[in-house]
Order: sequence, then C-alpha cells, then structure tokens
Amino acid sequence: MVERAGDKWGVLVIGTLENGPVRYTDLQRSIPGVSQRMLTHTLRQLRRDGLVTRTAYPDVPPRVEYALTRLGATLLDAVTALIDWAGTHHDEITRNRARFDRDAADSS
Repeated sequence: MVERAGDKWGVLVIGTLENGPVRYTDLQRSIPGVSQRMLTHTLRQLRRDGLVTRTAYPDVPPRVEYALTRLGATLLDAVTALIDWAGTHHDEITRNRARFDRDAADSS
C-alpha cells in the first residue's frame, strides 16, 4: 500500500481527483508528463487498491469518469502535504541534482 501513496503518478492522480469525478482525458491533461500507458496503469492499480472508482457512461462517444472512494479520500491530506512540500522545495532539489550531477561528472 505504501508504494501507491508514495508513487509519483498515484499521488498526482489522487490530488487531481480531490474535487470530484474527472474524465480520463481531463486527468491526462491535468498531469503534465504522464503517458497514456502510465495513466492507465496507475488508474488500474488505484482501482485495485480500492482508492479510485471508474464509471463508464453509455454516451456517444463513450464517457468514463474516475473518482476517489472514501478510502482514497482519506489519503488526500497526506497527498496534499506531499505535493505542497514538493512544490516548496522544487528549486532546491533541482539545484541539488545539478550539483550532484556536476560533481559526479567531474569525478569520472
């Protein structure tokens, strides 16, 4: 279970579903960098864990929405804190990575 709560894409999907059901295409647009394959895999795993539901509507064209379950909603505080932390420290982490990569290249 910890792998889902700490997985980059899982965290972003859960955070995106915070305000209610979202269509697949809207999820994909809301999560920069996620591929269709990775989003599909992540949603499948979140459904398997009981954190997300999938509802298909018989519209033309077909419409599918994903939403948090009650269990999934219990992760929101932790996920929101993690996303906030990452946003706050993004620049510092980027600098640290650049310094590490530079040092690693210099020592080769």
